[in-house]
Amino acid sequence: MMDEGALLLWARGTGFQIAFFIFCVGIVLRLVEILLLGRKPNYAEARGNPVEGGLRTIVSRSWVYQGTFARSKLTILLGYVFHLGIFFILLLFIPHIAFFAEILGFSWAGLPSPLIDFISVLTLLALLGVLIHRLQDKVLRFLSTRMDYIVWLVTFLPVLTGYLAYHHLFFSYQLILALHLLSVQLLMILFPFTKLMHAFSLFIARFYNGADAARKGVEA
Repeated sequence: MMDEGALLLWARGTGFQIAFFIFCVGIVLRLVEILLLGRKPNYAEARGNPVEGGLRTIVSRSWVYQGTFARSKLTILLGYVFHLGIFFILLLFIPHIAFFAEILGFSWAGLPSPLIDFISVLTLLALLGVLIHRLQDKVLRFLSTRMDYIVWLVTFLPVLTGYLAYHHLFFSYQLILALHLLSVQLLMILFPFTKLMHAFSLFIARFYNGADAARKGVEA
């Protein structure tokens, strides 16, 4: 049985390599699958620029319409908080930047650790709010599948274990850091095969819809 040190070394080495391979291959396969979907050729003369329309739609669909916000304030606010929170934690936490720098060969400026700590708390609260709202809303609860809760869990665990590791809470630092890395790797493995893939596919879908509308002379 592995001790804490051996588990951490495995998570940093072999575990990460396995997860990274599955993540990369899965992403490529899913993107190829999307791009190879059969599309009937459109021989009609374009009334607008499809590329401009596609890019415009990517930007415009990133903003919430006033009517939509009025109907779903809580869902939208919680969604923005945890999506932005995860983005800041992943890419602007200095230890994470150092990790990416080892792979990419370059780094960038990060945010102060106390600020990332505060963002982590907000992200955890927002994710808990999303879960509670899903459980309390009859329609959402009816529409939710087991996979929806698995996706929530594998998103929540890396943030939680990262927070515990930063504050050295409950477990030894080696063990909680290993659990943090393993939770991230679980997220990486499941990412291409769950709704988490929307992080990539939503931009393709928005571009396609905008380009198709632009060809018809319609603003999407």
